[in-house]
Amino acid sequence: MKQLNINKLQNSLRIKFLKSKVNMIAPETIYFSKDTKIGKNVTIEPYVVIGSKVKIGNNVIIKSFSHLENCKIENKVEIGPYARIRPGTTLKEGSKIGNFVEIKKSTLGKKSKVNHLTYIGDTSIGKSVNVGAGTITCNYDGIKKYKTTIKDNVFIGSNSSLVAPITLAENSIVGAGSVITRNVSKKSLALTRSQQLEVKNYKRKSK
Repeated sequence: MKQLNINKLQNSLRIKFLKSKVNMIAPETIYFSKDTKIGKNVTIEPYVVIGSKVKIGNNVIIKSFSHLENCKIENKVEIGPYARIRPGTTLKEGSKIGNFVEIKKSTLGKKSKVNHLTYIGDTSIGKSVNVGAGTITCNYDGIKKYKTTIKDNVFIGSNSSLVAPITLAENSIVGAGSVITRNVSKKSLALTRSQQLEVKNYKRKSK
């Protein structure tokens, strides 16, 4: 009986959003909450789950297998596929969250991009920031959560770890593969990487 009621609610919500001209691909696979708010010209692909307290602006694209809860999505945002938008998150206008990205209790600034394979937690990200693949904000030391602040026009190379509390100032760059433990000043390059060693004509030992 309970399952029948859930199905009935979901069907009524799907019909409601279809009537309001939300573009849903395979709507029978998409799940909404009673309080979901969706703007104009929004596209939602299959197998998206929208939890409670989600507000979606205009001209938004949410790709397949993404999960949203208690978050605000502003206009012209692109999400997914396979993205998780956790509570307390705001995605500003023109920003992008790509595949296999998890973001929690954070703000992603206008036209900033977190394209793939990244965890962002307790973080404030400014405008026009690029976060490379495999980046992690290390926000928890086992006892407390700490905040990361990333200012405007920062570029973060792939496979970087940002150990909070930390601030990356405007127009700074983090080199790929770095573990950043101290604040980075404006227009600076921060790089923590071991020097590459190459042994010429190396022969492996035989068994």
